[in-house]
Amino acid sequence: SIQHTDTGVIICLETGQLCLVQTSFGGRGRLRGGVGWEISLRQRPMPRITFQAGDPYYISKRTREEWLAKWKMESRMSDRADDLSFFWQQDGRGFGIGELVWGKLRGFSWWPGRIVSWWMTGRSRAAEGTRWVMWFGDGKFSVVCVEKLLPLSSFNNAFHQPTYNKQPMYKKAIYEVLQVAGSRAGKAFMACPDNDDTETSKSVEMLNKQMIDWAITGFQPTGPKGLEPPEEERNPYKEVYPEIWVEPEAAAYTPPPVKKPRKSTAEKPKVKDIIDERTRERLVYDVRQKCRNIEDICISCGSLNVSLEHPLFAGGMCQSCKNCFLECAYQYDDDGYQSYCTICCGGREVLMCGNNNCCRCFCVECVDLLVGQGAAHAAIKEDPWNCYMCGQKSVFGLLERRTDWPSRLQHFFANNHDQDFDPPKLYPPVMVEKRRPIRVLSLFDGIATGLLVLKELGIQVDRYVASEVCEDSITVGIVRHQGRIMYVGDVRNVTRKHIHEWGPFDLVIGGSPCNDLSIVNPARKGLYEGTGRLFFEFYRLLHEARPKEGDDRPFFWLFENVVAMGVSDKRDISRFLECNPVMIDAKEVSAAHRARYFWGNLPGMNRPLSAMCTDRLDLQGCLEHGRTAKFDKVRTITTRSNSIKQGKDQHFPVYMNEKEDILWCTEMERVFGFPVHYTDVSNMSRLARQRLLGRSWSVPVIRHLFAPLKDYFACV
Repeated sequence: SIQHTDTGVIICLETGQLCLVQTSFGGRGRLRGGVGWEISLRQRPMPRITFQAGDPYYISKRTREEWLAKWKMESRMSDRADDLSFFWQQDGRGFGIGELVWGKLRGFSWWPGRIVSWWMTGRSRAAEGTRWVMWFGDGKFSVVCVEKLLPLSSFNNAFHQPTYNKQPMYKKAIYEVLQVAGSRAGKAFMACPDNDDTETSKSVEMLNKQMIDWAITGFQPTGPKGLEPPEEERNPYKEVYPEIWVEPEAAAYTPPPVKKPRKSTAEKPKVKDIIDERTRERLVYDVRQKCRNIEDICISCGSLNVSLEHPLFAGGMCQSCKNCFLECAYQYDDDGYQSYCTICCGGREVLMCGNNNCCRCFCVECVDLLVGQGAAHAAIKEDPWNCYMCGQKSVFGLLERRTDWPSRLQHFFANNHDQDFDPPKLYPPVMVEKRRPIRVLSLFDGIATGLLVLKELGIQVDRYVASEVCEDSITVGIVRHQGRIMYVGDVRNVTRKHIHEWGPFDLVIGGSPCNDLSIVNPARKGLYEGTGRLFFEFYRLLHEARPKEGDDRPFFWLFENVVAMGVSDKRDISRFLECNPVMIDAKEVSAAHRARYFWGNLPGMNRPLSAMCTDRLDLQGCLEHGRTAKFDKVRTITTRSNSIKQGKDQHFPVYMNEKEDILWCTEMERVFGFPVHYTDVSNMSRLARQRLLGRSWSVPVIRHLFAPLKDYFACV
């Protein structure tokens, strides 16, 4: 069940918890995707603030029957007929029941919906100036201010093509609303077949394209007038929804208020955490008037429940925005820029820094609110525009950049853990004469980065057992390490018996696929479905490889995955591995950004990351002769070919012969720290080699983590 206020949406879950989804106003400014980089916006579900608030409100069948009987009795006793205007809020602001609209919730694109009556939701009436909206796609309900509603006829302004391309739910919503619109306007479209063969999806895509083209051109020939709801839908108390509208008399009765959570007498109740953009505006106004300290409010959302300081700017941060920041700070779009605002981790309209070596964005709402009204418009006119993180000044209105923000940001990710675990077992260094070669079990081995680093460190390797299913990766490992790797196939086929036969192992390493964990993927399945479940294969084999009780030999392990994962997934991984991760960004020791989480018990994982004299820290040092780098560092290189392009204008990172050029494979290998031509085997294409590198680890980072092992194992 769902309850709404004019400031947010409260969703009641089956577990008895209430989740608050905050809403905000969209502003005017430069739209993301409006200057040629149309695929740069990714949407994600809003993070939820959960708190215990008693039993959820639910209308049982028996209770509803009792209400209906009561309503009938009251209706008979009344001499006057019920006036439908009594129960439908007539505030003169339009958007009547049945109208098709676009609605805006914070963190989401404009979404299609239909205005419905409060009775259909099973909740109380919407307040004046708000409307109940049933969203197409998922069928959920929200109370939305009329200021955040647009008629469906504003299709050109509200429809967002990047979200349509990436979010199946948004695509479904567009399909459903245009089906209803077509039915009302009497517009006929091509019918889709009912079978499940390959032609079906093509037919559906063709139908969608037809309907979208019709909507973009103004719903001709009837225009917006043809979208008006029929009379039977304007009156919600007739048999439009037979499963809901049981009796027309139901309209005359207002359901009882929702149960209020009982207040604890043991502690002072927290500040009510229902906020919107207007709340933040009022608090910021108080700060300008010297009536309030900016450190006492969350500058991201306006909450007064501040739990820590914002790591980048003067001001506070609440727990919800902290979780959002943890998920989104290292989430980048295809253009290499941050997916969301640096301040609030939200925003639909963002300003992108013009500094080629900066990848930060700031939403129009935050800029106008904290810097000053009109600051966003002025920034749009400034070209190039240096953002508030890389500008020479540190104070811009109320937005004050912290002088020690790099260390604060590192500390933020190093101390963001809400779970406490016992420190890992410490092994004393082994006497030189007692050290022996290391035995390694590498799961999801990739291109044998672990073995390469151990060789570079001079650690003798007795046995290197690797589980890998990619044929190209296996080929690279076989050729570059002269058959010293024992490949054992799919990790799911490795059993306890195999571990005992191949072991004992001194080091277990691995990084399961991140496709279903990264919030960059809108179709991710999480930790417990798809490839996310492969983490539990690592956990299973790690448990099997651990020394038996009483065996005090040194045993180490390391698990790696992306930083841009859901907070709950990260918490679950930490709970199984019984330790918190450290965050390491390869930009400190290489020419590319690559932030990753590492769990493990290697000695000194938390020590500062320092570059060696042989590390190539800028892109120019990785290029071949006669080529010039346009950037000092490149964005995270992934398996996708367009991840090589840099900046908001999607420039190639290299100049050669007065033309832009992509990174060559040998140059990408240097960026990752691999030897030149390391992946040049079996006539692999450039894209195939980039895929191998995009899934691999950064060699300098792994060298940093493995270096303490020299005190435990024999070296050459």
